[in-house]
Amino acid sequence: MSENTPDQAPRSADNSAHDSREGPDGRNETSLERADRNFVELLQELRVTQTGVQILFAFLLTLAFTPRFPSLDALQRATYVTTLLLAVLAAALFTAPAAVHRGLFGRGAKPLVVRVSSRLAGAGLAVLVLALTGSVLLVVDVAASRTGAFVAAAATLVVCGGLWGLLPWAVARRQRQQPI
Repeated sequence: MSENTPDQAPRSADNSAHDSREGPDGRNETSLERADRNFVELLQELRVTQTGVQILFAFLLTLAFTPRFPSLDALQRATYVTTLLLAVLAAALFTAPAAVHRGLFGRGAKPLVVRVSSRLAGAGLAVLVLALTGSVLLVVDVAASRTGAFVAAAATLVVCGGLWGLLPWAVARRQRQQPI
């Protein structure tokens, strides 16, 4: 019986790793080890985005208590309420993977937890793009002009959508065409 190195899956008495196979990234790990690694990586991503959402949400909460808030017009108030609710939804989507994990902990469902959590994170990013766009729309409308606000909001939507949606898609497409 051979010994395992730290990066190898544990071997059973018949010297075969449980569900061991080389993944698309060349790692020799079982599907459960891959799911564990993917969940840890996803949680790291969520830590970054969650902080941003919390800051945005706190900023939005304080706006309603500023002296200038009562002077907002109907469009600005609608933008504020919509953006606040989008920030809440983004926060809920980004924290939901922890609840999914907690609810399925110890039930052998880690690959399912990773798939569901990844979809929740993707939805959270989409909602966050809208919340950031709404925030820019509101602030630029109040601070500068309505026309400037629509231009800045459109630019925010395009930049965030491009960096968070199109860029990963283009990189993945290129990697498929020219593997590293």
